[in-house]
Amino acid sequence: MKKNDHIEIETENGIKVITRRQLLSMATILGGISIATPAIAQFKLGKIVGAAEDLAKAEQLNDADMKQYFDQMAAEMDKLNPVAGPKDPYGKRLATLTSELKNHDGLDLDIKAYLVVDVNAFAMANGTIRIFAGLMDEFTDDEIRYVIGHEIGHVKKEHTKKRMQNAFRLSALQKGAEGAGGKIGRLASGDLSKLFNDVITAQHSQGNEKEADDYAMAFMKEKSYDPMACVTALEKLGGGGDGLPWLQTHPSPKERAKRMRKALNG
Repeated sequence: MKKNDHIEIETENGIKVITRRQLLSMATILGGISIATPAIAQFKLGKIVGAAEDLAKAEQLNDADMKQYFDQMAAEMDKLNPVAGPKDPYGKRLATLTSELKNHDGLDLDIKAYLVVDVNAFAMANGTIRIFAGLMDEFTDDEIRYVIGHEIGHVKKEHTKKRMQNAFRLSALQKGAEGAGGKIGRLASGDLSKLFNDVITAQHSQGNEKEADDYAMAFMKEKSYDPMACVTALEKLGGGGDGLPWLQTHPSPKERAKRMRKALNG
């Protein structure tokens, strides 16, 4: 191969030597960015290379990677929200109703309550589950267990992992666009709150909700909890108005309640 077929690129990790063919491949991956001559090195090629590397990382996220990211995210969320202690009434109640839920389906669970008035809850792929006090005020013990089962369902069906991959892809594509002179801003690498919103709180598809609901129903039956709680919890959400955060991220609760009731009666 001719010497001028190699290009030295300054990246955030130092000088990287790549071939023009590799550069063309990276450009294709990042949406067809045109690479014409070696002079393209003047247009922040380091960021384009970094973007392609980030895109590859997104496709290769393994369970260990996921745990590391979610451990950091969970620690950040616990700093931002008041966690109910073991002597707090919410902490005591949650500890009692989840005493048999130290783990499930290969996932070690860390279940705590936030002293926040919102009707909300979330789960992460590292087993973190947080139930908000506002939801606990509205729900029975088994309805809370349905919520836990539903959130575990999103994790076990890899909805959470796919969202993490998509967040990394978006970051990579934004870096590539910025490197090529585009107008898209670069995603802040250390913005855990942004990552939390993209991965945890964004609205799920109807298909994902169906899978998580079916998982929750099986979870309730396996644990000998009252499966009718799946229906009553959704009915409560359906009658609560559009202001409920958990309702906003879990659409059509009335229709989902009807489907779950039909499944139980069938």
